[in-house]
Amino acid sequence: MTALFDVSGKCVIVTGGAQGLGGMIAEGFVKAGAKVIITSRTAATCEKTAKEFGEFGDCIPMQADLSSVEGTIDLANRIVARESRIDVLVNNAGKTWGAPIESFPDSAWQDVMGINVQTPFTLVREFLPLLKASATAEDPSRIINIGSLTALVAEKLQAYSYAASKAAIHHLTKVLAADLAEYSITANVVAPGYFPTRMMAHIRNDENRFQELGRRIPLTRVGTPEDIAGACIFLASRAGAYVTGVELPIDGGLSGCS
Repeated sequence: MTALFDVSGKCVIVTGGAQGLGGMIAEGFVKAGAKVIITSRTAATCEKTAKEFGEFGDCIPMQADLSSVEGTIDLANRIVARESRIDVLVNNAGKTWGAPIESFPDSAWQDVMGINVQTPFTLVREFLPLLKASATAEDPSRIINIGSLTALVAEKLQAYSYAASKAAIHHLTKVLAADLAEYSITANVVAPGYFPTRMMAHIRNDENRFQELGRRIPLTRVGTPEDIAGACIFLASRAGAYVTGVELPIDGGLSGCS
């Protein structure tokens, strides 16, 4: 049964994999025996995390600015130059913006939509030859896009462009799944709820809000690194080989039990 969830030896890319949710996902893959390439805008952060994860396995740091098309294509070119195949692409790098609707700026749309929607698409397009090179009918290549609970339910976060961008990546994932199935490439979206990341710091630092959140979540707790890493490893393993075009909420029941 353990072979069902075996990802050892796979080449995995996790964008934004040096910290936050991406770090949780990347660490899980490294500990599971995959070769993991992580990206971060800051080289020092990327190298520090890769060194820490390197104690458990193979982790390669690559600095990249994925907020621009040029930076995204530059990363793709560097990876294509060093790898002969890609087994799993985890599009995790993202950006958010929160403000009351009365003062929500127009400038908060282009950047958020760009890195949360266009960048994943660009990476899929640029990595398509390497994804095809790895894919077989029995063991497809996998695209895992990191969506959000905010794409499934209307959370009162005043993060208008972020919620819209995540709804977009959810639907884009289904379109990619339909178009790439003929090449034995699956595409799924993982929709995390509340996890202990910097994006959630404003809630965790307010004891009353944090306790209120715990009462709202049917499973009465926020997510752990094992929760998000386990979901991605499932989708990347033999256990998830027949799954494509799916939205997988990892939110303690917030979207499914209300």
